[in-house]
Amino acid sequence: MTDAGHAPATPLRVAVVGAGAVGITLGARLAVAGADVRFLVRPERVAALRTSGIRLTSFEGNVWLPPAGQPPDAPDGWTMGPPAQVSGDPAEVGTVDVVLVCVKAGQVAAVAPTLRPLLEAGSAVIPTQNGVEASALLVEALGPAHVLEGLARVIAEPVGPGQALHTAVTPVLELGARAGAPSDNEGYPALAQRAPLAAWLRRAGVHAVQPPDMTVALWEKFLFIDPIGVVCAASGRPFGAVRDDPALRAQVDTCLDEVVAVGRAAGVAWPADAVAKVWRRYDGLPADGFTSMARDLLAGRPSELDSQPGAVVRLGARFGVPTPIHSRLLEQLS
Repeated sequence: MTDAGHAPATPLRVAVVGAGAVGITLGARLAVAGADVRFLVRPERVAALRTSGIRLTSFEGNVWLPPAGQPPDAPDGWTMGPPAQVSGDPAEVGTVDVVLVCVKAGQVAAVAPTLRPLLEAGSAVIPTQNGVEASALLVEALGPAHVLEGLARVIAEPVGPGQALHTAVTPVLELGARAGAPSDNEGYPALAQRAPLAAWLRRAGVHAVQPPDMTVALWEKFLFIDPIGVVCAASGRPFGAVRDDPALRAQVDTCLDEVVAVGRAAGVAWPADAVAKVWRRYDGLPADGFTSMARDLLAGRPSELDSQPGAVVRLGARFGVPTPIHSRLLEQLS
């Protein structure tokens, strides 16, 4: 799962904010690769995760970060990492090189102001959420000097406290400078533009991608995740049923058109084949699958409804772009 060879002499210091599917997938892999990883979770979750440790069940190899004091024997079929370091207090964690913000998109605004104790000159804060507003929320709370643009592509789901199931596709972390970011500012993190972070991610078995235009990359993911997700959630039907139903397929097409129009108004230079590429990906999705937002909504769990269709409607209103289908489905799901 990780690169062969020796870990660098100085471990990368990483705070993983949130121990859900994305946080566990990235954090557990980085810890096994030799990074100094601290999981930052809600205070009421700390005791449970310190007792159970962190477990990633993955088709690419299972990882267990045991509780402190656990005998150093991994269960059969598992790679043992260092003891799980879990805290509910950013001040206890201290300053780090990289902050991976892995909470749900709807939690970013609340958690962002609490992250200041993690930062020193050159610290990079990288959002991983679905949606297109997370980095702006982080900048509002932390200022522009530390916040990069980022997005994660991870097919995984939480299956218990401190546990995640990674079922398909090698994880990807795309990152780079925000549009209009103060790259000439002395305090702006160059870390993500240099080899060390990408090298650590590669050692951890994560594809590190630095697109030439992070705004386009962010919106291309949004174009993929939102339309099929909102239609699946509203209809209660998985990918295959939505693809095969002409009326639902047409609904997805209309949602795609609305996202393209809103993105264009926001300044996104869409590739000419953006929608065609999305449909090729949709047609390859497992017939019984759902997006994480749809899965959460159908299970009655907190979801990214406000950060996906809610964002389309909100940004459409800001830019004067009609979004009737998103507005109707948002009202239905709300």
